[in-house]
Amino acid sequence: MKVTNQIESEIKQVMESLSITYSWIDVDPDFADTENFCQKYNYPMDKSGNTILVASKRGDKKYSACIVLATTRLDVNKKVKELMQVSRLSFANAEETTEITGMLIGGVTPVALPENLPLYIDSKVMHKDYVIIGGGSRSGKIQLDPEELLKLPNARVIEGLSKS
Repeated sequence: MKVTNQIESEIKQVMESLSITYSWIDVDPDFADTENFCQKYNYPMDKSGNTILVASKRGDKKYSACIVLATTRLDVNKKVKELMQVSRLSFANAEETTEITGMLIGGVTPVALPENLPLYIDSKVMHKDYVIIGGGSRSGKIQLDPEELLKLPNARVIEGLSKS
């Protein structure tokens, strides 16, 4: 796992190299989880995006990252399974998430993910005027226009990635 300042610096460098326009929000790590963050800092849950790592359960391990609004649920059993073309899926556990992304749960961001990792963005995210995503650590969040997410490598907008 990377040190907080190091990963935040790396995230900011990647966003600048991709010309992503964003605002950085410093966060008390005790309030990094989405619901706690929204309550403490007065942001609406429906403008908070969760980046979730999903893993195949059979055969060669496959992973994907998915961004859905905090007010929705990722459709793992149908939509993500179809996209990844695997028979069984589950949410990656905390250890796997850290191993693959270098980030802790509560801070996972779609920025600076491994180059070979598909990134699926729920179409509902794209209808917001802004979205708050993880900052790579539990000490920061990123606010940006959802269109900026399309500058990330392997990003694809997917209809029906989440359920309400």
